[in-house]
Amino acid sequence: QVQLVESGGGLVQPGGSLRLSCAASGSIFSINAMGWYRQAPGKQRDMVAEITSARGSGGSTNYADSVKGRFTISGDNAKNTVYLQMNSLKPEDTAVYYCYAHLLQPGSLYPTYFWGQGTQVTVSS
Repeated sequence: QVQLVESGGGLVQPGGSLRLSCAASGSIFSINAMGWYRQAPGKQRDMVAEITSARGSGGSTNYADSVKGRFTISGDNAKNTVYLQMNSLKPEDTAVYYCYAHLLQPGSLYPTYFWGQGTQVTVSS
């Protein structure tokens, strides 16, 4: 099967920075996209940032309006890993951050979404 392992969450003061990582491993033929969603207590899970996989030329990125200019997503195709650099963090960024991968497994006709277990990010003084 496929495993997504996240790391890098924690507690940070407002204005600080954190870097999240997510590595996909297992039965993977190709990856279409990877990204991050987040879910705060009592709220729905919302997209934060995503990056498509385009070998050779690099992928395209998409950000939620609330994080544009503060967060940067990047990927390492060779390692099946995606990173989320979060700067100028605000208390409203506090949430559980979930990594996802939209990928095609060997022998499958259609790609599937896989999710990580989530990592807590808390922004507080």
